[in-house]
Amino acid sequence: MKITVIASTYNAEEWLEKVLHGYRFQTWRDFELIVADDGSRASTREMVERLAADYPVPLRHVWHEDAGYRRQEILNRAILDASHDYILFTDGDCIPRRDFVGVHAALAEPGRFLSGGYCKLSMKASKAITLDDIRDGRCFQLDWLRALDRVGFSPALKLGAGARTGPLLDAITTTRATFNNCNSSAWKQDLLAINGYDERMKYGGPDRELGERLENHGVRGKQIRHRAVCVHLDHARGYKTSESLQRNLAIRAQTRARRITWTPYGIDKTG
Repeated sequence: MKITVIASTYNAEEWLEKVLHGYRFQTWRDFELIVADDGSRASTREMVERLAADYPVPLRHVWHEDAGYRRQEILNRAILDASHDYILFTDGDCIPRRDFVGVHAALAEPGRFLSGGYCKLSMKASKAITLDDIRDGRCFQLDWLRALDRVGFSPALKLGAGARTGPLLDAITTTRATFNNCNSSAWKQDLLAINGYDERMKYGGPDRELGERLENHGVRGKQIRHRAVCVHLDHARGYKTSESLQRNLAIRAQTRARRITWTPYGIDKTG
């Protein structure tokens, strides 16, 4: 099984470098990595191209100019550019554990999308993590992270889950299997069947809305939050506005009420 990993980013080279370092050491190697860049400065492209020169898997940079928050547009472009039939979505601030891609590959199945989460870290811990810590796996060890700063209950549960407890926790969790940009995967044919992301939507739920259209299309979510582990590096969210949140909630409500599967504001805008 071959996978395309799409990692979104915007002007966050320090965090992105750590994330790309994490994908360098994946146990599952049959994947390509696309950095979906929502208009970052030239230094981001330069860093990705420098790393791509000796990266263990194909690494590409897909970019459009900065015209405000347009992450859904660049994600749709990355979906079209994906070389493989299965796509794993993540963010440029989420460092993957060594088995991250492998878990998605092992649990993928027709008619399903996979729903993961992240282990949120403080800014102090985020800054402290080095490339060596990522290579050696220390940044996924609960005791090591707790020595840096406090770790919340939910991240601790994910990081502490093992091969036996992870599936059990995923089976009994009350958290719905939603589509989350930080850690979800789906078949490319299913994403194209619903026309990708709704590009009207800004920050605050466009990934959930895509998942709701997948469900309306008959693709059900599968919970893997305690098995596919990544740590989330802290950052500000200056692009978060009450207006965008309210607009997105209205679009999602319509998607659910009308059981919409196709958005005319997605990849194909001709029909």
